[in-house]
Amino acid sequence: MLSTWGQAGDRVGTNLPVPGILRGSYPQRRQEAQPAPWGAALRSLTGGCYPWTRLAYQRFAQGVTQQAKEFEAHSPQALHEKLQHIRAHLSRDGFTLPLLTDAFAIVSLLARRELGSTPYPSQIIAARILMKCHLAEMATGEGKTLSAAIAASVAAMAGIPVHVVTTNDYLVERDANGLRPLYAALGLTVGAVSQSMTREDRKTAYACNITYCTGKELVFDYLRDSIADGPPDLSGRPPNANSFLPTSARVMRGLCMAIVDEADSLFIDEARVPLVLARALPAGQAPTDYAAAWELSAWLVCDQHFRLDVPTRTVELTASGHQRLHDLAAASPVHWLSTGHRDEAVKTALVARHVLRRDYDYLVVDNRVLIIDEHTGRAAEGRAWSRGLHQLLECKEACVPTAPTVTLTQITYQRFFSRYWRLCGMSGTLKEAGSELLSVYGLHIKPVPLHRVNRRTDLRPQVFPDSQAMWCAALARIQAIHQQGRPVLVGTDSVKDSEALSLLLSAVHLTHTVLNARQDRQEAQVIAKAGQRGAITIATNMAGRGTDIALGVGVAALGGLHILSCQQNAARRIDRQLLGRCARQGDPGSTERFIALDGPLLAQTRQSRVLRALLPLATPFQDHFAALALGWVQSVQVRRLRFERKILQQRDKEIAQWFSYSGKEG
Repeated sequence: MLSTWGQAGDRVGTNLPVPGILRGSYPQRRQEAQPAPWGAALRSLTGGCYPWTRLAYQRFAQGVTQQAKEFEAHSPQALHEKLQHIRAHLSRDGFTLPLLTDAFAIVSLLARRELGSTPYPSQIIAARILMKCHLAEMATGEGKTLSAAIAASVAAMAGIPVHVVTTNDYLVERDANGLRPLYAALGLTVGAVSQSMTREDRKTAYACNITYCTGKELVFDYLRDSIADGPPDLSGRPPNANSFLPTSARVMRGLCMAIVDEADSLFIDEARVPLVLARALPAGQAPTDYAAAWELSAWLVCDQHFRLDVPTRTVELTASGHQRLHDLAAASPVHWLSTGHRDEAVKTALVARHVLRRDYDYLVVDNRVLIIDEHTGRAAEGRAWSRGLHQLLECKEACVPTAPTVTLTQITYQRFFSRYWRLCGMSGTLKEAGSELLSVYGLHIKPVPLHRVNRRTDLRPQVFPDSQAMWCAALARIQAIHQQGRPVLVGTDSVKDSEALSLLLSAVHLTHTVLNARQDRQEAQVIAKAGQRGAITIATNMAGRGTDIALGVGVAALGGLHILSCQQNAARRIDRQLLGRCARQGDPGSTERFIALDGPLLAQTRQSRVLRALLPLATPFQDHFAALALGWVQSVQVRRLRFERKILQQRDKEIAQWFSYSGKEG
C-alpha cells in the first residue's frame, strides 16, 4: 500500500504513469491509495508541516534560482540541447532531485522570457509540493496558476499526460491560452476542454501533453469512456486498461496525473452527490404523475401530516399524513404503480414545495429551472435533480417539463480522483479539511510561505437582531467606505439577498455591480474590476475564485480593498475564501463580518434566541458571543456534511463491489 501518491514511481522512469506497454492505453489505479497508518498520527502531531521538509523546500527553491541564472548565459542552441537532455532523462530516470532542479530552472527561465513572469521562491516551493503529490495551501493572489504550470510542465516533460483541473470554463480557456507560449517553448502542447465542445474536439484536447478542464467535464468524459466498450452499468467501471490498442470511441488517455486548483472546493464542497451520466426516457416510457403528486402535496399540512428536515432536505410522513394521502388518492383518477411509489412522489413534491427556494436554490431563466450550486453560487447548466425533483420544481414554477432520465453510469469525486496515479492540488483554504483530505484521498497538506508580509486588517464582527437591521448597517458602512474612495466587495448568501442590497444602493444613487448566478458569465470581468477606486461589488459566494483583484491607481494608499461579509456559510473555510480576496501580495486591505441572528444558519439554533435576549444588555461581548455561536453552528454543519460524504462514499464502494462480484470491474 502506498503511503503517499505516486512516490513509488518518482525514481524509476519505467514506473511513471505513461500510456504504453507497461501501463496499457488507459493507465489508472484499480484500488485507492491510502496513507500509511502512521501518517495520520504524525500529521496530527506536526500539523502536516515538518520543519526539515520546509527547510528542504527553501533550499530547493534557492538551487532552482541559482541554476536558472546559469542557464540564462546559455546560447539558444545550447539551451535547446539542455532542454532535450532534461526531457530524455526525466522519461528514463524519473524525478530525481538533480533532474528536478534543472527542469524547474529551465521552466522558470522560459516563464520569464515567454510570459514576463519570474517565479517567486514561494511559487517554486508550491510547484515542488505538487510534484511530491501533496496539497499546497497557498494564499489568494500568491500565483497558483504559474505554480501549477511549472509542475504540469515538468511532469509533461517526463511524458506524463497531465490534467489541470480548475473551477470554470473561463479559467480553463484563460489559463490554457495564457500559458501556451511557455508550453510551446518547452516543446509541449496544451488543450482546453469546455462544455460546448464536440467529442472529436475533446479527443484532440486530451491528446495534448497538458489539458485544462473543469472537474465535471473531466468526470463525464471518463464516464462516457467507461461505457464505450460495452453495455452501461452503475459501477462507474474504468475503461479496460489492459489492452495496448486504444479504442477509437474513447476521448481520454487514462488517469495519469491531475493538478486540482481550488482543491477543497472540488474534493470537499462538491463531493456530496455522485456524478450521474443519464439519458432521457422516450416519451412513451416517461412517468406522467408528477402533476398529480404536486396537487396531492398541496393538501398536506406541515407538522400535522408530515415533518420537514430542512438541512438534509428530507420529509417524513406521519400516520395522519399516510391516511390523508390514502383518502385523497382514492378520489383521484390517477393510477399509481404502488402505494410506496405514490408516497415517495408526494414526499419529493413536498421538498420542492417547502424546502427548495427560488433565487436561493434555483433560478428560473427562459422558462427553465436552473440549479444554483450552493458552494460556488453559479448556475449549474446541464445539471438536474434526480428522482423527479426537477420535474416537480417545473410544476411549481409552471415551466415546460423536461423529460425524466434513466441512469447509465455514475461515480463520486472520491472514487474518481482516487484512480489517478499521481494526484495533487492547491488552494488557500485547506487546513480545516486536512483530516478528511488525508483519510479519503491520501493527500497531505503543505503550507506555502507568503511572498510578502500579510497586511490585512480583520475588524471585529458585528451582530444584529435581524436581517433588516444588518442590511441598513451594511448600507451605511458601504457609504462610509465609498466616501474614502476605497473599493468594497460585499459577500451575500443568495441571489435574492444580493439583489435586495442592490435595490438599497440604487435608492441612494450609489453605482455598483452585482455578481450572482444571473451574471456568472461575466464573473471574471466583474471581479477583476472590483479593486478600482470607489468600486462597489455585490457578490454571492462565487466571488470570482481564481481571478486576481488588482488594486487601481492610488487605492493602496487609501487602505486597499474592503471586504464586507454578510454571509453565513456552512464552514469557516468558506468564509476564509471570501475574506482572502483582499490584501494579496503584500497589498493593504481590510475585512469585516456582519452577523444577523435570523440568518439562514443561526436562525435554526437555540443560540439565536439566547443572543436576542443578550442584545438589550449592550454588553461589549455580544459580538464576540455571536461569532462564537456562528462558529459552533458551522462546526456542527461541517460534521454533518462530512458524515453525508462518508455515507455517499460507502454506498459508492458498495455499488462498485457489487458489480465486481457480478463480473464487472468496479
